[in-house]
Amino acid sequence: MSGAPPNSAPPIRDAATVVVIDRDGPEGAAVLMGRRGANAAFMPSKYVFPGGAVDAEDEGTPCPAALSDHCRLRLEAEPRSAVSPDALVRAALRELAEETGLALSPDAGNPLVFVFRAITPPGRTRRFDARFFLIEARRASGAAQDFTAACDELSHLHWVPLARARELDMPFITEIVLAEVAALIAAASGGPLVTPARVPFFDNSGDESRLVHLP
Repeated sequence: MSGAPPNSAPPIRDAATVVVIDRDGPEGAAVLMGRRGANAAFMPSKYVFPGGAVDAEDEGTPCPAALSDHCRLRLEAEPRSAVSPDALVRAALRELAEETGLALSPDAGNPLVFVFRAITPPGRTRRFDARFFLIEARRASGAAQDFTAACDELSHLHWVPLARARELDMPFITEIVLAEVAALIAAASGGPLVTPARVPFFDNSGDESRLVHLP
Protein backbone atom coordinates (compact mmCIF):
# COMPACT_ATOMS: atom_id res chain seq x y z
CA MET A 1 0.00 0.00 0.00
CA SER A 2 1.50 3.31 -1.06
CA GLY A 3 1.12 6.78 0.38
CA ALA A 4 1.96 8.39 3.70
CA PRO A 5 0.78 6.83 6.97
CA PRO A 6 -2.55 8.26 8.20
CA ASN A 7 -0.95 9.99 11.19
CA SER A 8 2.10 11.38 9.41
CA ALA A 9 2.76 15.10 9.49
CA PRO A 10 1.46 17.03 6.48
CA PRO A 11 4.09 18.34 4.05
CA ILE A 12 5.02 22.01 4.14
CA ARG A 13 3.81 23.56 0.88
CA ASP A 14 5.09 26.80 -0.57
CA ALA A 15 2.43 29.51 -0.66
CA ALA A 16 1.96 33.16 -1.54
CA THR A 17 -0.33 35.67 0.17
CA VAL A 18 -1.23 39.16 -1.06
CA VAL A 19 -1.91 42.08 1.27
CA VAL A 20 -3.76 44.67 -0.83
CA ILE A 21 -3.75 48.16 0.68
CA ASP A 22 -5.83 51.20 -0.30
CA ARG A 23 -4.29 54.25 1.34
CA ASP A 24 -7.11 56.50 0.12
CA GLY A 25 -10.00 54.90 2.00
CA PRO A 26 -12.66 57.10 3.68
CA GLU A 27 -11.35 56.04 7.11
CA GLY A 28 -7.70 56.08 6.15
CA ALA A 29 -5.73 53.09 4.91
CA ALA A 30 -7.81 49.95 4.32
CA VAL A 31 -6.86 46.33 3.70
CA LEU A 32 -8.67 43.80 1.52
CA MET A 33 -9.81 40.74 3.49
CA GLY A 34 -12.29 37.89 3.17
CA ARG A 35 -13.57 35.08 5.36
CA ARG A 36 -12.77 31.43 4.75
CA GLY A 37 -15.63 28.96 4.72
CA ALA A 38 -16.77 27.22 7.89
CA ASN A 39 -15.90 23.85 6.35
CA ALA A 40 -12.46 24.86 5.09
CA ALA A 41 -9.70 22.43 6.07
CA PHE A 42 -7.34 25.28 6.96
CA MET A 43 -8.29 28.22 9.18
CA PRO A 44 -12.09 27.78 8.88
CA SER A 45 -14.25 30.90 9.39
CA LYS A 46 -11.18 33.12 9.79
CA TYR A 47 -10.64 36.43 8.00
CA VAL A 48 -7.52 36.25 5.87
CA PHE A 49 -5.76 37.90 2.94
CA PRO A 50 -6.10 36.47 -0.59
CA GLY A 51 -3.57 33.74 -1.25
CA GLY A 52 -2.86 30.05 -1.60
CA ALA A 53 -0.38 27.32 -2.39
CA VAL A 54 2.01 27.41 -5.34
CA ASP A 55 0.76 25.16 -8.15
CA ALA A 56 2.86 23.26 -10.69
CA GLU A 57 1.76 25.60 -13.49
CA ASP A 58 3.20 28.58 -11.60
CA GLU A 59 6.67 27.40 -12.60
CA GLY A 60 7.84 28.25 -16.09
CA THR A 61 5.02 30.52 -17.24
CA PRO A 62 5.49 34.17 -18.25
CA CYS A 63 5.85 36.49 -15.26
CA PRO A 64 5.44 40.29 -15.17
CA ALA A 65 8.32 42.37 -13.85
CA ALA A 66 6.59 42.48 -10.48
CA LEU A 67 9.46 42.27 -8.03
CA SER A 68 12.57 44.27 -7.20
CA ASP A 69 15.98 42.59 -7.17
CA HIS A 70 16.22 43.08 -3.39
CA CYS A 71 12.92 41.30 -2.76
CA ARG A 72 13.94 38.53 -5.13
CA LEU A 73 17.16 37.91 -3.16
CA ARG A 74 15.22 37.75 0.09
CA LEU A 75 12.89 35.14 -1.38
CA GLU A 76 15.97 32.98 -1.98
CA ALA A 77 17.08 33.15 1.67
CA GLU A 78 17.54 29.98 3.71
CA PRO A 79 15.72 27.76 4.17
CA ARG A 80 15.35 27.88 0.41
CA SER A 81 12.31 26.50 -1.36
CA ALA A 82 12.10 24.06 -4.19
CA VAL A 83 10.14 26.69 -6.11
CA SER A 84 11.61 29.83 -7.65
CA PRO A 85 10.86 33.44 -6.65
CA ASP A 86 9.08 33.79 -10.01
CA ALA A 87 6.77 30.90 -9.12
CA LEU A 88 5.90 32.59 -5.84
CA VAL A 89 5.11 35.81 -7.68
CA ARG A 90 2.97 34.00 -10.23
CA ALA A 91 1.10 32.21 -7.46
CA ALA A 92 0.49 35.52 -5.69
CA LEU A 93 -0.89 37.15 -8.84
CA ARG A 94 -2.96 34.09 -9.77
CA GLU A 95 -4.54 33.86 -6.32
CA LEU A 96 -5.20 37.60 -6.34
CA ALA A 97 -7.05 37.31 -9.65
CA GLU A 98 -8.97 34.17 -8.66
CA GLU A 99 -10.06 35.30 -5.22
CA THR A 100 -10.66 39.01 -5.84
CA GLY A 101 -10.92 39.55 -9.59
CA LEU A 102 -8.06 42.04 -9.39
CA ALA A 103 -5.10 41.84 -11.75
CA LEU A 104 -1.75 43.54 -11.97
CA SER A 105 -1.83 46.67 -14.11
CA PRO A 106 0.49 46.35 -17.13
CA ASP A 107 2.32 49.56 -16.22
CA ALA A 108 2.62 48.81 -12.51
CA GLY A 109 6.41 48.52 -12.47
CA ASN A 110 7.62 46.54 -9.42
CA PRO A 111 4.42 46.60 -7.35
CA LEU A 112 4.92 43.59 -5.08
CA VAL A 113 6.89 44.14 -1.88
CA PHE A 114 7.96 41.06 0.08
CA VAL A 115 7.15 41.92 3.70
CA PHE A 116 6.78 38.70 5.73
CA ARG A 117 7.42 34.96 5.77
CA ALA A 118 5.88 32.35 8.05
CA ILE A 119 5.86 28.56 8.25
CA THR A 120 2.76 27.02 9.81
CA PRO A 121 3.55 25.41 13.20
CA PRO A 122 3.41 21.62 13.62
CA GLY A 123 0.12 20.04 14.62
CA ARG A 124 -2.00 21.77 11.98
CA THR A 125 -4.00 19.85 9.37
CA ARG A 126 -2.11 21.69 6.65
CA ARG A 127 1.21 23.49 6.70
CA PHE A 128 2.54 26.22 4.44
CA ASP A 129 5.73 28.19 3.94
CA ALA A 130 3.91 31.43 3.15
CA ARG A 131 5.43 34.59 1.71
CA PHE A 132 3.39 37.73 2.18
CA PHE A 133 3.48 40.37 -0.55
CA LEU A 134 2.24 43.93 -0.14
CA ILE A 135 0.63 45.70 -3.10
CA GLU A 136 -1.22 49.00 -3.35
CA ALA A 137 -4.73 48.88 -4.79
CA ARG A 138 -3.93 51.62 -7.30
CA ARG A 139 -1.43 49.29 -8.97
CA ALA A 140 -4.11 46.70 -9.71
CA SER A 141 -6.89 46.72 -12.27
CA GLY A 142 -10.40 45.30 -11.94
CA ALA A 143 -13.60 45.90 -10.00
CA ALA A 144 -12.02 47.04 -6.75
CA GLN A 145 -15.35 47.58 -5.00
CA ASP A 146 -17.87 44.93 -6.10
CA PHE A 147 -15.52 41.96 -6.79
CA THR A 148 -17.96 40.46 -9.28
CA ALA A 149 -15.13 38.61 -11.05
CA ALA A 150 -13.96 36.88 -7.88
CA CYS A 151 -14.44 33.20 -7.09
CA ASP A 152 -16.34 32.14 -3.97
CA GLU A 153 -13.40 30.80 -1.96
CA LEU A 154 -13.47 33.89 0.26
CA SER A 155 -16.81 35.28 1.44
CA HIS A 156 -17.50 38.77 2.79
CA LEU A 157 -14.65 40.13 0.69
CA HIS A 158 -14.39 43.81 1.54
CA TRP A 159 -12.10 46.70 2.41
CA VAL A 160 -11.46 46.87 6.14
CA PRO A 161 -10.09 50.08 7.68
CA LEU A 162 -6.64 49.17 8.92
CA ALA A 163 -7.36 50.77 12.29
CA ARG A 164 -10.30 48.38 12.84
CA ALA A 165 -9.04 45.23 11.12
CA ARG A 166 -8.14 43.49 14.37
CA GLU A 167 -11.80 43.53 15.38
CA LEU A 168 -12.28 40.64 12.93
CA ASP A 169 -11.74 36.99 13.82
CA MET A 170 -8.37 36.32 12.25
CA PRO A 171 -5.34 34.06 12.75
CA PHE A 172 -2.58 35.27 15.04
CA ILE A 173 -0.08 35.46 12.20
CA THR A 174 -2.45 37.70 10.23
CA GLU A 175 -2.49 40.15 13.14
CA ILE A 176 1.30 40.21 13.16
CA VAL A 177 1.45 40.88 9.42
CA LEU A 178 -1.08 43.71 9.78
CA ALA A 179 1.13 45.34 12.41
CA GLU A 180 4.12 45.16 10.06
CA VAL A 181 2.09 46.65 7.21
CA ALA A 182 0.79 49.46 9.42
CA ALA A 183 4.37 50.31 10.37
CA LEU A 184 5.43 50.45 6.71
CA ILE A 185 2.52 52.76 5.87
CA ALA A 186 3.35 55.04 8.79
CA ALA A 187 7.01 55.16 7.76
CA ALA A 188 6.04 56.16 4.21
CA SER A 189 4.25 59.30 5.52
CA GLY A 190 2.07 59.45 2.42
CA GLY A 191 4.97 58.87 0.04
CA PRO A 192 5.88 55.70 -1.85
CA LEU A 193 6.01 52.48 0.13
CA VAL A 194 9.57 51.25 0.45
CA THR A 195 11.08 47.83 0.93
CA PRO A 196 11.40 47.11 4.67
CA ALA A 197 14.88 47.16 6.17
CA ARG A 198 14.36 43.57 7.33
CA VAL A 199 11.68 40.95 6.66
CA PRO A 200 10.37 39.04 9.71
CA PHE A 201 10.35 35.26 9.34
CA PHE A 202 8.46 32.97 11.74
CA ASP A 203 10.33 29.72 11.18
CA ASN A 204 8.44 26.69 12.46
CA SER A 205 10.23 24.19 10.25
CA GLY A 206 12.10 22.59 13.17
CA ASP A 207 11.28 21.38 16.66
CA GLU A 208 11.30 24.91 18.09
CA SER A 209 9.68 28.06 16.77
CA ARG A 210 12.04 30.93 16.08
CA LEU A 211 11.72 34.48 14.81
CA VAL A 212 14.50 35.68 12.53
CA HIS A 213 14.82 38.63 10.19
CA LEU A 214 15.87 38.38 6.58
CA PRO A 215 18.36 41.17 5.75
